[in-house]
Amino acid sequence: MGLSGALARLAVRATRVLVVEVPGHWATRMEVEHQLLRRGWRPAWTPADADVLAVCGVPGPELSELVDRLWEQMPGPRVRADITSPGTVGSALDAAAALLLDTPHHRTDAQERAQEPEIPEDADHGGHGGMGHGGMDHGEMDHGEMDHGEMDHGGHGGMDHSGHGGMDHGGMDHGEMDHGGHGGMDHSGHGGMDHGGMDHGEMDHGGHGGMDHSGHGGMDHGGMDHGEMDHGGHGGMDHSGHGGMDMAPGGIALAGGGEDRDGLEMDVLHLPLGPVLPFWPAGLVLRCSLQGDVVVDAEASVVDGAGAGGPGPGPAPAAVVWCDQVMALLALAGVEDAAACARRARDALLCGDEDAARDAVERLDRTVRRSWLLRSSLRGVLLLDRAGLERHGLPEHCRGDAHDRLLSRVERIRAEAGGTEPTPAEDGGVPWAVVPDLVTGLELASVRLAVASLDLDPHPAVQAVGHG
Repeated sequence: MGLSGALARLAVRATRVLVVEVPGHWATRMEVEHQLLRRGWRPAWTPADADVLAVCGVPGPELSELVDRLWEQMPGPRVRADITSPGTVGSALDAAAALLLDTPHHRTDAQERAQEPEIPEDADHGGHGGMGHGGMDHGEMDHGEMDHGEMDHGGHGGMDHSGHGGMDHGGMDHGEMDHGGHGGMDHSGHGGMDHGGMDHGEMDHGGHGGMDHSGHGGMDHGGMDHGEMDHGGHGGMDHSGHGGMDMAPGGIALAGGGEDRDGLEMDVLHLPLGPVLPFWPAGLVLRCSLQGDVVVDAEASVVDGAGAGGPGPGPAPAAVVWCDQVMALLALAGVEDAAACARRARDALLCGDEDAARDAVERLDRTVRRSWLLRSSLRGVLLLDRAGLERHGLPEHCRGDAHDRLLSRVERIRAEAGGTEPTPAEDGGVPWAVVPDLVTGLELASVRLAVASLDLDPHPAVQAVGHG
């Protein structure tokens, strides 16, 4: 294959993998992360920069649809690896590496794939579906007895005489008005506008290519006189409605209006977080309503955790879960060296190497306590006092801010890895149902840090397996 083959093999060594964890298949996901590290491959954070889509476990119907949409968004050359158990991770990644070098396969994939990702018709646009501008009220504006006699609008490109819901042009007088060449000018009125007494006698609209004076529902032209009006050349232009304007270009909904805490109207943007998001609880979907960068409302749901291939191995050991959560929080905060310590401690605990686990945990503790960057990044994030704990029914270890919770969790990992004290059985995790209340009022930039700082309960499907 010569130079092309050599370059391809070199590119495969820098493969980026987008990992999707089916809830409950934490062991497969952790093994994938371990294998990526050994191979020198790197995780991808979005479909746009991924070469391989690694699906850990067999997803159910909801998650399958989301995975298919991620696959559609990935550029070629691309490979999908469906990994059902930790023991098949190595062979699946080997097969993916070989397929990345298969040029005929990628040529066929490029010819057969859709040119643009398909967006479902029932895609969630945050409640903006069908939003219209008809009936907009600008406060009963009154232009009674307005006279536009001898008015000349020559050359005002873009005139539009279409009215908006509730406009009244009764008796308007535009005597001898000349609109020659006013292609597309907007004289549209707003709901409740009254132009009583206007007369369009002798109006000349010559050259208004395709102008349509159709009104926006509820327009009243009672008494309007269009005597001798000349609409020559108005061939087919339609200004009624919004002329096919797409309120969700590319399937992405625009912001709508809503009242803020001061009673003023502000734009509200609806943004879902999850379920496929780096360092995010598998299966959690958090739909946030934003005004500016502040979450004013949120709603949580979970996607299916038990796919056609059955559930995963059940809940992970407590110390492994804590190390995994600490790693996610540190990675989101940008402290890579501390995140690497947490990952090494997690992998050592999984392998049963107690000495390596203790060494990694001690290094993690020193790094976390000495990091000024970490302290400044997490201080004040989701501050919970005793009253907040009681209001939400949270355990004592959630008290404080994200940095306090991080230190508390690292201390618990040290105790678990060193065997110095048992983990209290009554000191449970955070229920998923309270997450929306906890993130409401936070800035969007701190939502993921806040969620990562919480010791969330296992996914409901995983809990069912653990109690079965």
